[in-house]
Amino acid sequence: MGIPDVVTVGEAMALMIAREPGPLEAVREFERATAGAELNVAVGLSRLGFKVGYLGRLGQDSLGRHLRAFMEAEGLDLRHLRMDDDSATGFMLKQMAEGGADPQVEYFRRGSAASRLSTSDMPAQGDDFQRARVLHLTGISPALSAGCRELVLAMARQARADGRLVCFDPNLRPRLWRSPAEMIATVNALASQADVVMPGLAEGRVLTGRQDAVDIAAYYLERGARQVVVKLGPEGAYAADAGGRADTVPGRPVRAVVDTVGAGDGFAVGVISALLDGLPLHLAAARGNAIGARVVQFRGDCEGLPTRAQLAAA
Repeated sequence: MGIPDVVTVGEAMALMIAREPGPLEAVREFERATAGAELNVAVGLSRLGFKVGYLGRLGQDSLGRHLRAFMEAEGLDLRHLRMDDDSATGFMLKQMAEGGADPQVEYFRRGSAASRLSTSDMPAQGDDFQRARVLHLTGISPALSAGCRELVLAMARQARADGRLVCFDPNLRPRLWRSPAEMIATVNALASQADVVMPGLAEGRVLTGRQDAVDIAAYYLERGARQVVVKLGPEGAYAADAGGRADTVPGRPVRAVVDTVGAGDGFAVGVISALLDGLPLHLAAARGNAIGARVVQFRGDCEGLPTRAQLAAA
């Protein structure tokens, strides 16, 4: 299989999308798809032609087998994806929102197979997964369990010590944490191990106590990040680096917002892929804006992630 360009660690979940609007308790029919922030990024990068390794656990059940087949079809390197006989695959329900509103989402992931990840799942030194150019992490995995937290922190420290690029999206999920204080401390500890940090504006305010994108970016640059991109939603992004360059990159117009879930993951695909292509940070942010804008025009989390040809036509 060779050395991946990118490796990510996370929980892939089955996604049940409502086929009719209204509160989830009233919905009678759902359509099955896939979900998971790290999975979305892995799929997006694979579609752009990169070799992507995915480390995780799925239950040895119908949902897990469906997810594994999907991941195989998307060309992911699954040599470190384990099938767990003792725990179930996580899943989530998503409302059909109208008028571009954020949909209601419910998670069913407590005690899932992925929550059983630990440092015992960490690839050994010399393993191809430990030689990938980029390690991509989010703030979701460390919220799943103490074992997950130890794993992602260990992988981040190892990657940085090896001189590989660590990219981090806070991706805050307050409902998964025991307290806001624990969430903020853990996510910022992981961000301190990253070279590229990509918070949303609202996330950055929670995590740093600072209010504008310039100050949020400065917070992470002061703590060791080399590049920070603050997502500003439809307004675009603010990109700054440790060398003193800073740019506000305008957003892309969208014909109609269908579903906002997954837009941030699409943004991460754009930034990471552009950095791998050797582009400067402001152009990476522009690609992030383009892919994020495309993703919100599709219902599923992965459906709007483009191929190279689709990206060029965007």
